Amino acid sequence: MSQFEEPSIEQLNEENDIAADYLEGLLDIADYDGDIEMGIRNNRALIQVVADDNTDIKHLIGKNGEVVEALQQLCRLAIQQKTGERSHIIVDVDGFLKEKKLRLHDLAIKACDEVRESGESYDLKPMNSFERKIIHDVVREEGLKSRSHGEEPKRYVTVYMPANADESQDIDEDFIDSDYE
Repeated sequence: MSQFEEPSIEQLNEENDIAADYLEGLLDIADYDGDIEMGIRNNRALIQVVADDNTDIKHLIGKNGEVVEALQQLCRLAIQQKTGERSHIIVDVDGFLKEKKLRLHDLAIKACDEVRESGESYDLKPMNSFERKIIHDVVREEGLKSRSHGEEPKRYVTVYMPANADESQDIDEDFIDSDYE
């Protein structure tokens, strides 16, 4: 499968099965109770670790989601090892990604409000590609422009006013980021 081909439902289900087996093994080793829920969203495999008692499960999130991101990378590697194909599976723990998206949405709205009030561009703190994509989407919905600058891991987004209304629909090159999580 090339980088631009859409994976089939069977391929996405296989990715979920591989990741679920991998995560279940990790949960057993760490002696954490957690249920694995699998799904497909936006043509990507999605796996969530959920638990009734969330005290232990919070350790799988880590500071600022670092552990969730590591688990996602490990699952992607496990899938690639089994299938030979690169995976874009999304791993979530206890709804962390949903909360993170809400916080990023609010941050993007505040940045847009600041740009509208001041007329000046506004730089956000460095973010990973997943976070930048959410910011870019909200900024575009708000009718403003955004652009990513810098080098990983210090790549950041600048929000600014469009020169005219037609330009507010331009797509930033960050949307075509092959490293997008």
